[in-house]
Amino acid sequence: MRIIVTGGSGKLGRTVVATLRNEGHEVVNLDQHGERGTLVRVDLTDYGQVIDAVAGVDDQHDGADAIVHLAAVPAPGLMSDVATFRNNMLATFNVFQAAKRLGITRIVTASSETVLGLPFDVPPPYIPVDEEYPARPESTYSLVKHLEETMAIELVRWNPELSVTALRFSNVMDPDDYAAFPDFDADATLRKWNLWGYIDARDGAQAVSRALAAARPGFDRFIIAAADTVMSRPNAELVAEVFPGVEVRGDLGTNETLLSIDKARRLLGFEPVHSWRDQVGADAAGGPRPA
Repeated sequence: MRIIVTGGSGKLGRTVVATLRNEGHEVVNLDQHGERGTLVRVDLTDYGQVIDAVAGVDDQHDGADAIVHLAAVPAPGLMSDVATFRNNMLATFNVFQAAKRLGITRIVTASSETVLGLPFDVPPPYIPVDEEYPARPESTYSLVKHLEETMAIELVRWNPELSVTALRFSNVMDPDDYAAFPDFDADATLRKWNLWGYIDARDGAQAVSRALAAARPGFDRFIIAAADTVMSRPNAELVAEVFPGVEVRGDLGTNETLLSIDKARRLLGFEPVHSWRDQVGADAAGGPRPA
């Protein structure tokens, strides 16, 4: 396919672009930053620029089969609340609207684990968390992600042929980030804010590829996380210390992710293959990675 990727110069975006190209797709990166010759510079808050760039840019491309929308202010607290809301909400509307006007019916968009209730200062309703309970945004950034998902629900109602898949990515990590992970064990509260989760960028890119391939008309949302936690301490110990009294559903496993990826495994065929434990070695990680 010819695929538009917005934010293809970002931490996850770089890996997504490389992965899709390696799979044989033609990829056009729409971003404001990056190396010349590898992207089209676009202000996604300007609808005219967005629809023009998606429709075609001189000799670079003349349309697209699908859009992967990753561009955003990537986390809470990086900009003012108003600036975060304006940038992320307007950019997403413009991308979705451009797709609608140009007849592009396959969209994969970056949602966020934050809609699950991060930083869990109010404990989650149960652990492991999944996609079954209503969104619980606790920041402006998270509120926008929830509104983007809500917008997608209405857009697919208006256009029954449209497919929008929202991937609720956990904290994206590259291999260079893993050296710091063993230090997390000293304080269980350091990473309690996302139930000790993460996602390797390479597995995040796998999820994007799987979502594009599995796209069906309608809207759906999936948690995308690594198969394990960032901790070598066992899950039962962490949950008892930080979230006493929260309902535990099923077997927590030893170090298995507490951000349930069962739905993504079942419906997308997603299966994480990268772990920080492989990078730092079994000795530093407190044993082999979980099955």
